[in-house]
Parts: sequence; C-alpha cells; structure tokens
Amino acid sequence: MKILVMNGSPREKSMTRNLTNAITDQLDEKGIEVLTFDTGFHELPLFKGSKEDLNHPEVQRLMNHASKADAFVICSPEYHNGMSGALKNALDFLGGSHFKHKPAALASVGGGGKGGINALNNMRTVMRGLYALVLPDQFCADPTCFDEKGYMIDVKAKERLTVVVEELVSLTKTVEQQIEMN
Repeated sequence: MKILVMNGSPREKSMTRNLTNAITDQLDEKGIEVLTFDTGFHELPLFKGSKEDLNHPEVQRLMNHASKADAFVICSPEYHNGMSGALKNALDFLGGSHFKHKPAALASVGGGGKGGINALNNMRTVMRGLYALVLPDQFCADPTCFDEKGYMIDVKAKERLTVVVEELVSLTKTVEQQIEMN
C-alpha cells in the first residue's frame, strides 16, 4: 500500500508540515509506504491548462506520485475560509484518473481557535469533483497541538488523528480487495 501525503502550505515554518510529519510517522509505524508532496519544497508553475506545463519536473513528480498512490492524505492550512492556493494549484494539475477508486483523508490546520473546518469543506468539494473516495471523518488541528519543534503534543489530537489514519488504511485495504476480486 502506498499513500501520498500532500502538504498544501508553501510556508517555510508551516504548521501543516508539522501535521503531515505526524501523519507520515503514524503511517510509517504501520509499515505503509509513504509518498510525499510538499508545496513548500516542490514549487509548481501556476496552472494554466497548458500541455507545456505538464512537462515541468515538479508537475511530473506530482503526477507520478499520484498515479502510484493507493490513497491520499490531503492537508492544508485555512486561508480566508478555504484551502491554500498552493494546494488548489497542485490539485488542478491532477485529474479523475489519479483519484478514481482511491480513498482520501482530509486534514487542516487553522489558527486562532477556528480549526480549519472551512478549508476541510472546500477540500471535500474539490476532492469529490476529482472522484476521490473521501472519508466522512476528517481532522482539524490548531497550532497549539504542536510544540516549538513541531511535534504533536496534544494527546486528544493524536488520538483523533490515529482514528482518521486507521480509517484511511482500512478503507484502502477494502478497496484494494474489491479491485483484486474484479
């Protein structure tokens, strides 16, 4: 099983990167192969729908990872009640062929105690439009969930994150079994 974990925050000191690291750690502990795409480290051109942009090395990297993935964890900060522009731009380079029959978990980080629920709703709409099997459950983190080194220290948040990760792994196994049977 391969799961692509996407960080939609281009910021150098990103709370969303802290979240993707916590998710990656949980998946690693389960022996799952993790692919990553971080919009802060892998700068994409602005999506214009041109075929030339599809040859960009970072676009190729993203598309290859998405093709190989059996499932996804899509993470974003909340900017102005939605997902980051960097994440939306990355998703625009992908299509239904990358996501169809593949589970996706959604997670966000929102500041100021509001948690990122609007970013999650925005991501859910876009991911459904890409034909992903979006989990009903989702995860919201607040910056207070992490220590100054970026480690998740909030026990309840860790427990909630574990539930979402386990649901994603379980659904991915079920989908893989169904595909093998057909």
